[in-house]
Amino acid sequence: MVSAARRVRVAEDSAGQRLDNFLLKILKGVPKTHVYRVIRSGEVRVNKGRAAADTRLVMGDEVRLPPIRQAAPGAAAPAAPAREFPVLHEDEHLLALDKPAGVAVHGGSGVAHGVIEQLRRARPEARFLELVHRLDKDTSGVLLLAKKRSALVALQAQLRDHDSARAMRKSYAALVAGAWPARLKVIDVALHKYLDAAGERRVRSVASADGEGRRAITLVAVAARYGGWSLLDVTLRTGRTHQIRVHMADAGHPIAGDDKYGDRALNKALAHGEAVPGHRYSGMFLHARRLRFAHPASGEIVELEAPLPAPCTRLLEALAGAAP
Repeated sequence: MVSAARRVRVAEDSAGQRLDNFLLKILKGVPKTHVYRVIRSGEVRVNKGRAAADTRLVMGDEVRLPPIRQAAPGAAAPAAPAREFPVLHEDEHLLALDKPAGVAVHGGSGVAHGVIEQLRRARPEARFLELVHRLDKDTSGVLLLAKKRSALVALQAQLRDHDSARAMRKSYAALVAGAWPARLKVIDVALHKYLDAAGERRVRSVASADGEGRRAITLVAVAARYGGWSLLDVTLRTGRTHQIRVHMADAGHPIAGDDKYGDRALNKALAHGEAVPGHRYSGMFLHARRLRFAHPASGEIVELEAPLPAPCTRLLEALAGAAP
């Protein structure tokens, strides 16, 4: 059915949210690609003006929604199953999980439900539970959630602060193809998000002068070498969509198992046990290993670390045994 145009006033519990996340939450049954399309077209208005997907909403803002086709009430997706995830840290303000690979952080784009929906189902008593940031479905590791609106606003402010000593820092373990050059320690290449012909979200590198690109900085250190592979310690100075995946691929060293920006032939060889004789590996080797931030209430620095998943550890062991 097609809903009529309407205006929605931003309440206190939605203050600080990005416009796209706010719309995805209230427009149940609307494909994610369509939500982004109406934002880009200018049909969604905030206080009568155009707004970008990453616009932060303020309590009292008026959001105008155009007529949008939504799923019929009887076609609602089944409720998310209740599920808890390994906890790295929890207090009254925040929750840090070790997200497994293969699980989306939220529903949408063909995914019925993700971590946040399953966790809310498992914790019906929780009055507030929101994602502070995102991880790709096939990326494992530290995922931070807020249990209070004040914590969400404070932590997301740290995410946007790329330069100060108290900015949030995220580090990843990534296994890439080839011998990463030791001299390549900083990648400063702008990125641009777009939708391909199939409506799939993708990212490409663009010239820094390109008006559509956003600056993206990735710091890289070689942790170990395994013959034709390099294990990297990657730290983000900016948090762009698919930043590490695109930067690695553009440098000629795609991440093992990356099905969107990686080497398909190499991924197939890994999955069939041909790239590493006698060992099969499927999935993407990108793990959010460490997260450093200032606690939103106390201000103390919190450093969290998630161990490498067992499939990644076994692959490294197999590579160590096979490397000359």
